[in-house]
Formats: sequence, C-alpha cells, structure tokens
Amino acid sequence: MSFTYKIIEKENIDLVIPLVQKLNNNQVSDAVLKIRFSEMVTQNYECVGLFKDEKLIGICGLWFCTRHYSGRSVEVDHVFIDEKFRGHGIGKQFFEWIYNYVKNKGFEAIELNTYVSNHGSHKFYFNEGFKILGYHFLKKI
Repeated sequence: MSFTYKIIEKENIDLVIPLVQKLNNNQVSDAVLKIRFSEMVTQNYECVGLFKDEKLIGICGLWFCTRHYSGRSVEVDHVFIDEKFRGHGIGKQFFEWIYNYVKNKGFEAIELNTYVSNHGSHKFYFNEGFKILGYHFLKKI
C-alpha cells in the first residue's frame, strides 16, 4: 500500500473534521470544530494528513513550542487512522514521517496526550519509545 503525507493547508482544514469526530465520538459539533480549527491554524499549529489514493484516512495535529523541560518540542494531537487501515504498520510509518518532519524543522522532542481508555494507543506509544512523564488534567471554566 502506498500512502502520502502532507501538511493540510489552512484553507482546507475542515477536511479533518470527520476524522476528529470519529476520534471523539461526536462529542463536539461540526460547527464548533470548524470555529476551533479555524482559530488553531492561526496559532503554532499544523495538521498532517495521511492519504491513500487522495482520500484522507489519517490525521495528526502538531503544536510547536519551546518548553523549559524539553526544549523545542512538538505536541502531537488528535492522532487518528481510519479503522480499516489499522494493524498494518501504517501508524509506525506515519510517525516516522512526523519524526523526520519535525526534526528537519529543528525540534528536539515530541510529546503527546492520549485518552486513558485508549489502551491500543498506549501500547503503540510505548513501542515507539514514549515514556509517561505526568498526567494531563482538564477543568472547564
């Protein structure tokens, strides 16, 4: 199987919404996601698309920043690959592309959060060499 990886242009960011909806079990409306993504692309954010024959089958958000404990780092966000394409090593290939992309941009660390209930992702990230550094907390105000 041949895949292409590319940064999704700001004007096409709405392409990711159906996959984000699958990842989050439709917890946030399309309208709200459109507003949020249109704001995100004006910040230090990019989104990588994983394409099979011009069809978007995977996404990964990238937040670029500098942190006191990790230096120039990228936070990987809302990683999703369509269920039909899982279990074939595509995630590993996707992350290899991401590692090379962010390293070429001069970044030295990658961080991420994953849902506590997403056990499959935990195994994947451990196999990729990620270590648990802390807990992610959220409080809506």
